[in-house]
Amino acid sequence: MTQTTAKTPQAGQFQGDREAFQVSPRKTALVAGVLYLLTFVSIPTLFLYVPVRGANYITGAGSDTAAIIGGISEIIVALAGIGTAVVLFPVLKRQNEAAALGLVAARILESGTIVVGVAFLMSIVTLRQAGVGAAGLVTGHALAVLYDRIFLQGQSFMPAICDLLIGILLYQSRLVPRGLSLIGIVGAPILLASYLAVMFGLIGQHAPVAALSALPVALFEFSLGVYLVVKGFQPSPILSSDTRDASAATATNPSASRQP
Repeated sequence: MTQTTAKTPQAGQFQGDREAFQVSPRKTALVAGVLYLLTFVSIPTLFLYVPVRGANYITGAGSDTAAIIGGISEIIVALAGIGTAVVLFPVLKRQNEAAALGLVAARILESGTIVVGVAFLMSIVTLRQAGVGAAGLVTGHALAVLYDRIFLQGQSFMPAICDLLIGILLYQSRLVPRGLSLIGIVGAPILLASYLAVMFGLIGQHAPVAALSALPVALFEFSLGVYLVVKGFQPSPILSSDTRDASAATATNPSASRQP
């Protein structure tokens, strides 16, 4: 004897409500674009961190405001970086769920190293505010070196991995122009090569060539942010399910389509 189980009207209503309140691709693109642009707020730290990384910062006089502002801006970047991957995950997983999840994990790891780096520099500020004087110079120097090392991992190596993943996902899904995706796909190996060159002592971490190697990745992320904010996603097969989901939600719960 065969039994069939039908969905109850209440279960159907809950399913329809859930689908009706899904975030649209345009809103997803807009939020992701804003978050990508927000990751550029830490650019001034290139100048704000110069004093705190100096040899005699702990024994010197002056305000710590610049270093603290730099630390806050990097925390914002860390959170925004995670946000870009989390917001895009529901869309990118339709192309390749493993790669999309890998992007989220890579962004979390990247952001974690940024936060640790901020902790190193804020520790130097704390030593100065505590008035340890010349006794803290060695510790301060060690913390500055640790910041440089973790900066190399978190803001050279990990961005290359992240941009390679998202570049490939965007290229395959055609959510943005393929030319834009290629900037990330090509720029990531360039940044990775520079990272390896620094690790093996072939070039200095602060050498001009090392800075130039980061430009393609920076251009990719900035251009991607602008594109997503201004235009959103291009028509793509992986977005076609949104139309089907909306139609199913309306069919299951007709009253949802009449709500203001």
